[in-house]
Amino acid sequence: MEQAFPVLYHHYALHEGSGGAGLHRGGFGLDYELELRIGQAKASFVMDHGRFGPQGALGGHDGVPNKVIVSRDGETYTPEHLSKEQDIPLSAGDRVHVQTPGGGGYGDPYERDPDLVAEDVRLERYSVTDAAELFGVVIRDGLPDLAATAHLRLQKP
Repeated sequence: MEQAFPVLYHHYALHEGSGGAGLHRGGFGLDYELELRIGQAKASFVMDHGRFGPQGALGGHDGVPNKVIVSRDGETYTPEHLSKEQDIPLSAGDRVHVQTPGGGGYGDPYERDPDLVAEDVRLERYSVTDAAELFGVVIRDGLPDLAATAHLRLQKP
């Protein structure tokens, strides 16, 4: 896109932590920020899940909702309808930061394989704290502590 339009991506990655926890966790959304380099433009957003993320099923947690922030002339602006607005004026130097929603999880997060949770932590998709709070998995030195995990999972809220 940078080759065809006067924009610069400052960030383009997975929206870490956006997938709902579950036996099968939800997929992750995108997290990107772009800047208009020259001229004038208009931004439009017609996305769903601005207030609530995609629903989880059978005990899975909901995915994280999307988020849009427009930075114009040093001030930030969030569209009134969160993810639905048209013709937002942009000038050179203005930025748009978008985080798309993650998918809902499926099944009980405390039944997710601790090794899969540890892999998500290793890849920085979730934090060590998220692993414990969302999945009941204790991570030590990058690996699941199975005894501590079993103990934590017995105390499930």
